Amino acid sequence: MLEELLEERGMTQAELARRTGRPTKTINEIIKGKTALTPETALQFERVLGVPASLWTKWEQAYQESQARLEEEDDHSDQTDWLDHSPIREMVSKGWLNACDDPVDQLRELLNFLGIASPEQWDDVYETAAFRQSQAFEVDPYAVAVWLRQGERLAQQVECEPYDEGEFKRALHEVRDLTAHLNPDTYQQQVQEICSKAGVAVVFVPELPETRVSGATKWLSKSRALIQLSLRYKRDDHLWFTFFHEAGHILLHGKRDVFLEGGEQAGEGLRKKEAEADRFSADFLIPPYEWKRLLARLPGKGNASRETLAAFAREIGVAPGIVVGRLQHEGRVPFAHYNGLKVQLNEPDG
Repeated sequence: MLEELLEERGMTQAELARRTGRPTKTINEIIKGKTALTPETALQFERVLGVPASLWTKWEQAYQESQARLEEEDDHSDQTDWLDHSPIREMVSKGWLNACDDPVDQLRELLNFLGIASPEQWDDVYETAAFRQSQAFEVDPYAVAVWLRQGERLAQQVECEPYDEGEFKRALHEVRDLTAHLNPDTYQQQVQEICSKAGVAVVFVPELPETRVSGATKWLSKSRALIQLSLRYKRDDHLWFTFFHEAGHILLHGKRDVFLEGGEQAGEGLRKKEAEADRFSADFLIPPYEWKRLLARLPGKGNASRETLAAFAREIGVAPGIVVGRLQHEGRVPFAHYNGLKVQLNEPDG
């Protein structure tokens, strides 16, 4: 732009240098793109050439941005093998990601989805949480990171009041009542609306291959928490236990940790917190004194009647599947018994 303008005016670089008080070398380097055009120089060009400083500044910014994009594209062309780590096909099929023919464009789409500038930032943002899952199963940390990120993206769309512990405790009682009257078509929206009033965004994100995660909890800010559920086993007993397990993390534990529920956690401290969340969930759904009352009515392992379990669930106001799931988990009845009392759920849209 500068070179063309000088030619149009019949002005040499040396004359422009004299009129602006800049070295001729500086003028030449600006024309060749070797030196950035500063705001001070833009004002001087405005005085000498009559072109507003705002235009020179705008052109300089556009040039620097284009240069940065070219450099980024060069870097990304060497990083496209990173795409092999991520579940691109599944993300595209679920509508989370646009499909691109060019690998560099696809990498850029993935980075935009993850909210990171380059693959190097993945370690700082996602690795700690993604690699913390159970070593008992083969888990893909990149798929876990994608699943977590989709939860964050959905949570951004949930309007929440500032977090209030008292309101959240009241919300949990409301959700507990909901378990006994589950509507497969509306319960996700109902849970989300109930908890959003207390400052907790609840989102449902379908499980990705090799994630083996049922739920997650993290604080998005000091006044906003996230509960993310996958419906991994697609049964109401597992859904509700996982939900209240994650709620336990919010009420019992700090705001810095990210909790993933789906296997044994690494580290004694995290295992202790997971056990505390398990206890919270079990006791909130079926209070200890009620649990003792039920056990006293059972004549022996596997001898409870379906009617007895259903009646007990009605008495305490929870879904029958919750009672069955607890009995199975504690080995009171075989896992093959009473599954007809559980409700099968559809995979979330997510």
